[in-house]
Amino acid sequence: MAKNGPPSFDVEKVLAKVGKGKTIRSLKKGDTIFSQGEIANTVYYVQSGNVKLTVTSERGKEAIIAILGPGNFVGEGCLNGQVRRMATASAVDECVLTRLEKSVMIAALHDEEKLSELFIAYLLARNARIEEDLVDQLFNSSEKRLARVLLILANFGREGTPQPIVGNFSQEILAEMVGTTRSRVSFFMNKFRKLGFISYNGNLEVHSSLLNIVLHDTEVGPREGRD
Repeated sequence: MAKNGPPSFDVEKVLAKVGKGKTIRSLKKGDTIFSQGEIANTVYYVQSGNVKLTVTSERGKEAIIAILGPGNFVGEGCLNGQVRRMATASAVDECVLTRLEKSVMIAALHDEEKLSELFIAYLLARNARIEEDLVDQLFNSSEKRLARVLLILANFGREGTPQPIVGNFSQEILAEMVGTTRSRVSFFMNKFRKLGFISYNGNLEVHSSLLNIVLHDTEVGPREGRD
């Protein structure tokens, strides 16, 4: 599940130079940033909090396709000719976003070489993560998919040290991200906790031992089948 970390380059410092065409939005949990099918003409930069992207089918089935935290861009598809939003973006928890009109973002990328370089690197990383997510969904069990989601949310595999998972990621949200049921998420979370892979100390903490679930061909400890 796509969740990129914050860039080392100070994007907020560059965006602070932008005047007209930029606004700061503060959102509460559940607030909608934009909806699937709406005209795509703005880009958002996540300063704080977490944003989820969801896609709804014609039959009304909804799936989470990404969780985007601080340092991520949201809605950047409009820069590549996307006329309407392909997904709905909403706040997982309290968020602060920088909203940039399409023309303003294009101008900033043209004028700021470092921002342009970072944005290209960001898009390449997002593309790679989407490919990883597809492989994960096609070939891994729900147990491995959940373990991978938790490791990503805790910053494993990226620059910096792993951190406690911050944000209100309920079992319902985790189930949507993994593509399974809440009951299976509950079963596996309890299993991970009993095996010492995760712990609860105010926030959910993920330990490096959880990598055993992802890296081994077979699941560790008692199992409840595959899906």
